[in-house]
Amino acid sequence: MITRHPPLFGIAGRSGQGKTTLIEGLLPWMRAQGLVVNVIKHSHHSIELEPPGKDSARFRRAGAGEVLIASPFRYAIVRELHDADEPPLAELAMRLSDADLVIVEGFAREPIPRLEVVRPSAGREPLYKTEVDILAIATDAPEAIESTLPMLDLNDIASIGAFICETIGLPLAR
Repeated sequence: MITRHPPLFGIAGRSGQGKTTLIEGLLPWMRAQGLVVNVIKHSHHSIELEPPGKDSARFRRAGAGEVLIASPFRYAIVRELHDADEPPLAELAMRLSDADLVIVEGFAREPIPRLEVVRPSAGREPLYKTEVDILAIATDAPEAIESTLPMLDLNDIASIGAFICETIGLPLAR
């Protein structure tokens, strides 16, 4: 069922809530369901794939618009934006290979369905109170959250994965 334009589903939450850890847990579960999943991660920091003195960094500094770094194990394309605006999420997703789903961490202003990871013990104001695209909350302390949104156990990867698949219409392996 792999499609070129797969659905996007976001994992949201404040810093330190466990978004990356949740995605890391979802990926093997989804693979076991027979799904191919890509991930887009937003960063507010500059991205350096190789140290500044290495060839690819030197090529970028010298003016290359894009540098593709390849090895027998993986490759990466680094594009310099210079004065250009950051590309929209949809454009970035189009650069990925075919998949059943793209999980998105970050890009909070993009109108995609998402769940929020909330750890009340961290003492951070959750996003679900102001973000309309939050469909559910994954938490380790549901009793500490006042919301009518569905609550998912943050430690129950299968339930969270099933919620995501059901939300975007992906069939699960039987």
